[in-house]
Amino acid sequence: MDDALVRVGRALRLALLIALALLFLVPFYLLVRNGLASEQDITSPEWTFFPAHLRWGNVRELFTDTSVPFARSLLNSALIAVATTLGTVLLASLAGYGLARIPYRHANKVFYAVLGTLMVPAAVTFVPSFVLVSSLGWISTLRGLIVPTLFSAFACFVFRQYFLGFPRELEDAAQVDGLGPWRTYWLVVVPNARPVFAAVGTIVFIGAWNAFLWPLVIGQDQSAWTVQVALSSFTTAQVVRLHELFVAAAVSILPLLVVFLCFQRWIVAGVERSGID
Repeated sequence: MDDALVRVGRALRLALLIALALLFLVPFYLLVRNGLASEQDITSPEWTFFPAHLRWGNVRELFTDTSVPFARSLLNSALIAVATTLGTVLLASLAGYGLARIPYRHANKVFYAVLGTLMVPAAVTFVPSFVLVSSLGWISTLRGLIVPTLFSAFACFVFRQYFLGFPRELEDAAQVDGLGPWRTYWLVVVPNARPVFAAVGTIVFIGAWNAFLWPLVIGQDQSAWTVQVALSSFTTAQVVRLHELFVAAAVSILPLLVVFLCFQRWIVAGVERSGID
């Protein structure tokens, strides 16, 4: 009797997982299906699982469309996401390590001040940030898109929480071997903190890739468009190009899928080791 109940429970859990997986895959199916369809197939009231004729030329049309520089937008997004990720991880890890390890009587006050910035709505700092970037002449430049987003209070918090639980014995052993604080950080702390670095880096990369409002305002020239801004240009008051929009959305999520699949196991491990409940 007990074995039968266990088998039934496993079967129900498996069925639930399969149903949830299929539900999760529905948006990806719609992207692929509509991206390889014509405008008539997308808007037709008669739904088919896949169109009778798949239009692979939609992919070529996407990259040859002169009105939307999608290839350049992909390159811009890649450069911005990588630079933002590297800069944020470097600055936040150094700040978190300093707050966790450097003896300073005002360290907690500085940490609380950093946490306080998380409570400030982004809309409050948006206009001052734009005025500053504009005064520096960084409109429609990669500097204007990257530099203002380099520091993350959340990433600093995660690193500090992780370094508070980092074994001091490793650092003491490094100091006995003659390593100073800087070399101890690079040669001992960083190699042993790869899970939290990978977790924070993945989260920052996804956020930088999906950013829309700041790139929309700063990237006023087409040469500075990101992929999210390019996607918005397929639906305007004058024209709606649904097939290009769907195929562009499908192409734009491929880098995120690759990053997530490569680092998914580090995300959970990094959050667990950071001590966040």
